[in-house]
Formats: sequence, structure tokens, C-alpha cells
Amino acid sequence: MTQDGPQAELLRRAAEALARRDPQSALGLLDQADRLGVTHNGTLNRALALRLIGDFNGALVVLDDALAMQPYDFTALLGKAAMLEKIGQGVAAVDVYRNALKIAPPRERCPPPVAAQMDHADGVVRRHAEALRDHMRNAVAGLRDTLDPAALDRFDEGLEIYAGLKTAPKQEPLLLDYPRLPAIPFYDRALFPWLEQLEAATPVIQAELEALLASSMDEFAPYIAYPKGAPVNQWGELNHSRKWSSLWLWRDGARQEAVCERCPRTAALLESLPMCRQEGFAPTAVFSALQPHTHIPAHTGSSNVRLLTHLPLILPGPARFRVGNTVRDWKMGEAWVFDDTIEHEAWNDADQMRVILIFDIWNPWLTDGEKTLITAMMKAQRSFTAAG
Repeated sequence: MTQDGPQAELLRRAAEALARRDPQSALGLLDQADRLGVTHNGTLNRALALRLIGDFNGALVVLDDALAMQPYDFTALLGKAAMLEKIGQGVAAVDVYRNALKIAPPRERCPPPVAAQMDHADGVVRRHAEALRDHMRNAVAGLRDTLDPAALDRFDEGLEIYAGLKTAPKQEPLLLDYPRLPAIPFYDRALFPWLEQLEAATPVIQAELEALLASSMDEFAPYIAYPKGAPVNQWGELNHSRKWSSLWLWRDGARQEAVCERCPRTAALLESLPMCRQEGFAPTAVFSALQPHTHIPAHTGSSNVRLLTHLPLILPGPARFRVGNTVRDWKMGEAWVFDDTIEHEAWNDADQMRVILIFDIWNPWLTDGEKTLITAMMKAQRSFTAAG
């Protein structure tokens, strides 16, 4: 109902009474205001007054009234969860805290008391999820030895997702989100028998890379190079920075002849592998150099129709890579294939530069006919956009 002048004055005085911790006076003023029409703000203040006098059940009833008026009121949800905690309904409180956090405003925009409540809510939800995880782990402990290591790793991730500690990895392509392709962070090596050939060639590639580094390090260009005025988002530190630099062997489908001529055995090896071939788009093959103690922030790639292969070439110390919920350390002589449309990030924790070879391949779940059609579709999109 519309607040008239007298009602607004009563609500103001009630708020002042609450500010000086006088809930009884506030309740009397709110009773008078309600006779002129029940309001959402008045209902929230009534709940606070009842909380201050220790009537937690009464406050809970009133907060439900407030939520009936405005179901997505963040403050009311936080208050309801706190009251459920007070009366010993911890599991119910977790659900309400979780719903409140889903609609929470950014912490930096919240006054300190509200930010503190949000931190408390985070802690309650997290501790509940950890307890649930531990309970489920104990319940299945006797069954774990029935799974092979790869299946067990997937199960453990699924258990933490089910408990609410992690979210399921999802594909977030920047360009093309092709349907019905599985969201697999790291792919099974068995799908790519040529990985052993690639790994065996590590010393050959290393030798050619070392020659390039000795003579052409200045040709390694910043991997991130946004034009002036473009929003850089998470790339502020690395934009136009040689902390993360690259030297391309193939770029957007075009063979970089000058580089390939200086590392002919690497180029020939790549030619023999099933790289993704799309005129004007792929393959891409690049030496990627990351300077000491540098972090590549979380990001996603352009299209799930192709996957990326990594082969480490220079590993002076610890270096980590995360895809979705899975974190791996690079190991010399071991390559992997991953879906870069799933959020991923990298760290070089060593005191010297880390270099890997990166190249793209087709997603193995595509048919040859689809590959042809997808390439034609992407070329048509590009020509349409250019013509517009």
C-alpha cells in the first residue's frame, strides 16, 4: 500500500529506535504504521525488532511475510537463514543461504555488516558441502577399488560436484558452440595413438627450438595484443607483454614459412599429424613461452569443434595447468589433449622460462562430413560478416 505522510514518519521513527537498539519502541511504532498499511520495509524492520528481543521464531514468520511480498529480497533471505540457524535448523539454513548467495550483489558494493553476513553464509554453505563430501566418501570407501584410476578420478570429481564444492566443467566457446560434443577437460590418450610419435620427437623439437631461441627470441611476440581502447578484461597484465609470447609455425591455417624453414623437422612432424585443417581458420601451431612466475588467467577458446595438444619442451621447474576442475603438472616427454573451450589457466612457478608446443586437432567425435560442412559454414559466416 502507498505510504502517506504519517505512515512514513512512523516508519522513520521505528528505524531510529532500532538504530539505538530499542526494539520495544520500534515494535509499537510499527504497529501504528501497519494500521495505515503493511509495507515491505516495515515488515523487515519488524523482523529485526523481534530478532533483537530474542523472538527468533516470530522473526522467521515475519521474514516469510516479507519474502511473500518480494521473493528475491537478498536481505530478507539472509535474515531468514540466520533465524533458521538460531532455532537449530541448520540444513534448512544452508539452502536459504545458498539461494541468497545466488542473487547477492558484488561484495564491494555492500556495507561492511552485509559483507560480513555474506562471508558467514559462504562459510556455512562450504562447511556443509565439505561435511557432505566426507560423509559420501566414507559411505563408498569400500567400493572404490572396483574402479580403474581414470574412472575413479572422474567419480571423485562427480562426488565433489554432487556435494556442491565444485561445478561441472562446461564448454564456453567464444566463436562456435557446436552441439552434442562432450565437455571433457582432458581427453583419453587412447583416442590419439599418434601422441607417442609426438612425444618421441621431443628431443628433435627441442633442438630446433633452442636454435630459434638463440637466434630469434626477439621474434617471439606477445600472445595477447588488444588494440588501444579495446576492453582487456582479465588480460591487463599480459596485454602487449612479453611475459607470455609466441612464435607461430601455422597461424589461422597459414603456414609460417620463415619459421618452418628454420625448424624443418618439427614442421614435417606436424604435417604428418592429424592437425585440424580449415582454410582461413586452422591449423594453428605455436611455440608458447611463459616467463618465470607468470600466470595466464582463466579463459576459454574459440570453438569446441577442435581440441588443443600441448607438448612441453622447456620445463625449468614446477609449472601447472588447470582445465575445469582438473589441475595437472606438465612433465617432460608427456603430451596431452584438452578442450580449450572449458575454462583453463596456467602457471609457471619456476625461476626460468617455460616453453610448450601447442597445436589444434579436430574433435574426434566429428564425422569427416561434418568437418567439411563446419568449415564451409564458418567461411560463409566470415564472408557474410565482411560484406555487412
